[in-house]
Order: sequence, then C-alpha cells, then structure tokens
Amino acid sequence: MQNKEIFINLVRFFALLFLQVLLLNKINFLGYINPYLYIVFILIFPLSGNKALLIFLSFLLGLFVDIFSDSGGVHAAASVLIAYVRPLFLKFAFGVSYEYNMVKLNKTPLSERLVYISMMVFLHHIVLFSLEIFSFSHILILLKSTLFSGIFSIVLILCTLMLFSRKN
Repeated sequence: MQNKEIFINLVRFFALLFLQVLLLNKINFLGYINPYLYIVFILIFPLSGNKALLIFLSFLLGLFVDIFSDSGGVHAAASVLIAYVRPLFLKFAFGVSYEYNMVKLNKTPLSERLVYISMMVFLHHIVLFSLEIFSFSHILILLKSTLFSGIFSIVLILCTLMLFSRKN
C-alpha cells in the first residue's frame, strides 16, 4: 500500500470507530435492532492489502468497540472471523474479477455488491449475537436480532458507500 492509502485507511478506521462508539451504539430500536457500521472498514479494505494486517486491524477495531461497549470480546471475534473469510466471499460474489484483482466495490453491479455485503454482515451478526446470547433456548431472539439488525446494517452500509463513493 502507498502512503496515501495507509493514511486513508487510518482515518477510516478511527472515523468508523468513533461513529460506532459515540453514536450508533446508542441506537437500540425496538430492543433488538442495532446498526453496526464499523464493519465497512473490513468490507472495503484494499484487495492488494496484507491479509494478516487486515485480520489484526479487524481484531483491534472489534476490541475497541468491545471496550467501549463493555461486550466482552464478541465484536472482536466476529470481526476477525469475517476478515478471515473475506477472500472466500469476495471470490463467491465477484468470481473471476476478484482473482485478477479487478474488483472496485463502488464500480461493481449492485447485485454483486449486495451479495457480498449481505453475506459478510449476516455472518458477522450471527456470530456476534450467538456469542452475546450464548443459549439455544433464546434461538428466536438470536434469529430476530440477526435478521433485523442485519437488514438495518446493510441499508446503512449501502447508503454510506453510495454517499462516499467517488464519481468519475
């Protein structure tokens, strides 16, 4: 990565962290709908970037969200998992374009972008809420929280990506 990309990713890391901690963690709509925008950092991390660095930064991002949320490591675990499986989901969603590093998230068709974002968000949320609830007797709450928070997070992520995409 170049110095400009490093600086942009550093700003993105802290901006998403502060937005999540100071604003979005306070939203608790109907008791089970929480938006998690901080995973945008993992979603749009450069494809040419170091995979181990992405996993480490995902751990730090999740850990900081956990520290400020007093949630005991569930965000760190979910973030590390989606950072680890990200190449598989990129290959599934974008196919050959990913193998040749031709993927630009803001230039891909909306259907491919939606598949990639949805898979990542729902995996993150199912792990997050499974570790948070940690009981099979509350499976309906887990599924309801995952579904509705996932949909809300996907809409928020798509709006954020459209808002901050560069027009060429």
